[in-house]
Amino acid sequence: MLLVLSNGVTSAQKQQIDIQRVEPAFWWVGMKNPELQLLVYGKDIATAVATLQYEGVEITRTEKTENPNYQFIYLTINNTAKPGKFPITFQVGKKKRVFTYELKQREKAGEEYKGFTSSDVIYLIMPDRFANGNPANDSHPETSEEGNRDNANGRHGGDIDGIIKNLDYLHDLGVTSLWSTPLLEDNEPAYSYHGYAQTNYYKIDPRYGTNNDYKRLADELHKRNMKLILDYVTNHWGISHWMIKDIPEKSWIHSWADGKNGFKRSNYAMTTHFDINASQSDADGCMNGWFDTSMPDINQSNPKVVDYMVQNAIWWIEYAKLDGLRVDTYPYNDKKGITEWTKRIMDEYPNFNIVGEVWMHDQAQMSYWQKDSKISAIEGFNSYLPSIMDFTLHDAIGAFNEDSGHGLFRIYENFTNDFLYPDINNIMTFAGNHDTNRINQTLNGDLDKYKLATALILTCRGIPQLYYGDEIGMMGSKSVGDGDIRRDFPGGWSEDKQNAFNTEGRTQEQQAYYDFTHKLLNWRKEKEVIHTGKTMHYLPFENEYVYFRYNESETVMVILNNNKEAKTLDTKRFTERLTGYTSGKNIVTNETVTNLQNISLPAKSATILELKK
Repeated sequence: MLLVLSNGVTSAQKQQIDIQRVEPAFWWVGMKNPELQLLVYGKDIATAVATLQYEGVEITRTEKTENPNYQFIYLTINNTAKPGKFPITFQVGKKKRVFTYELKQREKAGEEYKGFTSSDVIYLIMPDRFANGNPANDSHPETSEEGNRDNANGRHGGDIDGIIKNLDYLHDLGVTSLWSTPLLEDNEPAYSYHGYAQTNYYKIDPRYGTNNDYKRLADELHKRNMKLILDYVTNHWGISHWMIKDIPEKSWIHSWADGKNGFKRSNYAMTTHFDINASQSDADGCMNGWFDTSMPDINQSNPKVVDYMVQNAIWWIEYAKLDGLRVDTYPYNDKKGITEWTKRIMDEYPNFNIVGEVWMHDQAQMSYWQKDSKISAIEGFNSYLPSIMDFTLHDAIGAFNEDSGHGLFRIYENFTNDFLYPDINNIMTFAGNHDTNRINQTLNGDLDKYKLATALILTCRGIPQLYYGDEIGMMGSKSVGDGDIRRDFPGGWSEDKQNAFNTEGRTQEQQAYYDFTHKLLNWRKEKEVIHTGKTMHYLPFENEYVYFRYNESETVMVILNNNKEAKTLDTKRFTERLTGYTSGKNIVTNETVTNLQNISLPAKSATILELKK
């Protein structure tokens, strides 16, 4: 007697033709790009001939590699194709195996996907360190590393359930978008919680939950009119990735002959992308070098690699109805390959948004990577990347520790270079993230300095991003280690003695941080003048920095007093923007300022005035 398996395959047939994986597992009709690459994996699957008969779908070509366990089947899905299931027959001689593939109906067109914008505030979390909603999945039989909250660099148990249970906290805080560091499977034996050495690009790590849980997270965010941003890693995979263990072809990754097991660490010289004096060896050392021994460098100059990763990103966008991507280590990729990846996604979703981590410290170098850059146009290059991260503003935030006034000039000078960016409102501003000192560590745990930095980030041009726990004054030093800047949010675990998710669980100091953040975030939500208004700023004077955000209907005046003592600001030199206004509402204190000629400034304070005529 033959045992009938899924897809109508008998046990005898399964022994004869082995199919272990087909990726993507399903697809959609109605995509702008009609081509679909199916990666088929199984023992000697390359010897099989694939055929199908389904209206509107045809096999246009197949590509085999030096590894007989792979076959890449390219389908064309025409506009006549309808949702449904159809058989793909694999045949070797007289042996056959039938695999059933499914095309689903798209729930909305690509143009309907609206990405995050400058009207949003993004909240960044490390999911393992945010909240543990399901202790039962802290360890999992399918993964190597077990939960151990005592290990600063180990798995602590935070998961998708924990995020969902605290979405009301984020919504009330005033957050409109959630960026989580990677949630896909990272099955390395140790230090896997960060998620950047992924081992399966189609599967949520079971210690976080399931694919359905991730979709549920997106749905719950959307119910609250909030957005979800997926952290995508194109540059490197985990060395334990199933595909790395049985590589499709040698050119899938960059392997160095003079390195152990192909490993050679990147020289991190991202400027070699555009340095006209750079040597090719140095350029190769950056783009082709590995981030670490556990992170093989993926070769985006391989067309099959690009096809695979484009489709994977689109699959997650369609599956979870995502609102954006953040791309890790963007300039470490092959420039041509990552550009194709970006453009193909944006072609499918023209109103979507993708922000790249371009960790550079010069505005000309950073602006090179934004779509339609005048800098990169000099060499005829366009990245098609809509958004980048404002690392130079982050670098200047330490100015609030300084009393001389020189620090504020660094902030001022950062904005003087805004002309370099083709879309200044579409850059991400931040005071800290999962790779830097926490902002409250940088500012020595000083609440007044935090208010200055946060007021700046939330009122200047761009898309502000906050790091989880900053709103309650969490500390963490990069010099101590990554675990220190990625501490557990207090109250995310049932055994925690304190729950800072609730008002009654916060200390007086934590509440002061929270109240200021809450007030500014919720005020900002409805302020189009902050989202898209113009900026006019004035040279810092006596350690005070003044700028205006304005449009045709509204003007907001921001005054950052970085002095240790109270000051009175004489506003004569701001006449250009103050003419016609007689008073202002201070959104920080809720007081009305009736004398705009001489404005009283508390020590180390941010004053934000909605000007009135």
